[in-house]
Amino acid sequence: MLNGKGMKILLVDDEPHILQFLEIGLLNEGFTVQTAPDGLTAVSAADDFAPHVIVLDVMMPGMDGFEVCRLFKQNGIEAAIIMLTAKDEVDDRVKGLHQGADDYVIKPFSFEELLARIYARLRNQFPAQFGEVAAGPFRIDDSRKEIRYRDSILELSPTEYELLKYLVTNHGIVLSKSRILDKVWGYQFGGEENIVEVYIRSLREKLKDREHRLIRTLRGAGYRVDLP
Repeated sequence: MLNGKGMKILLVDDEPHILQFLEIGLLNEGFTVQTAPDGLTAVSAADDFAPHVIVLDVMMPGMDGFEVCRLFKQNGIEAAIIMLTAKDEVDDRVKGLHQGADDYVIKPFSFEELLARIYARLRNQFPAQFGEVAAGPFRIDDSRKEIRYRDSILELSPTEYELLKYLVTNHGIVLSKSRILDKVWGYQFGGEENIVEVYIRSLREKLKDREHRLIRTLRGAGYRVDLP
């Protein structure tokens, strides 16, 4: 059973009742929680608090969530960022992802949904805290840098390992080539996006995914792993 013991979350929202609601729920899950009512307070608090996850509202007076997210990344904050948005609009979600956000939740949302996304981000970015991660037919052991598929250890290069781990831990989510490059190859990668296609082809061969049912291509959008 997952719990938040030892993990820190920074909540950023200008609505006091939302901060209180989320803080109580996350404290009950075992997380260490700090709150910030605005962007400036959040940017200042993040350095000292060193959160694992930041839950960040988009629509705030003064400095909005997009600018706060940009500053977090500029300042080298390595926390996973989940943005809260009241607008179910593609442009807002894309803008947040381009600023460095890892996920988003649309208001109104259930606490259970947000909690599930928090744990997904923690498993992806801090796998050592949770030991072996299970997802469908995959077992990811980050301490050994091994991925088992249907009980067989896959022979993967370091980059193939990071790519498959990223795809599997974000299963069900469409990941663009540019986002994959940022997360797997790093922001400083200066090569061509086609390198992603080469590695996806190699993973499909090793997974015997000849019909692309496991790693799906969504033309013009990116890739998505579908797990049974």
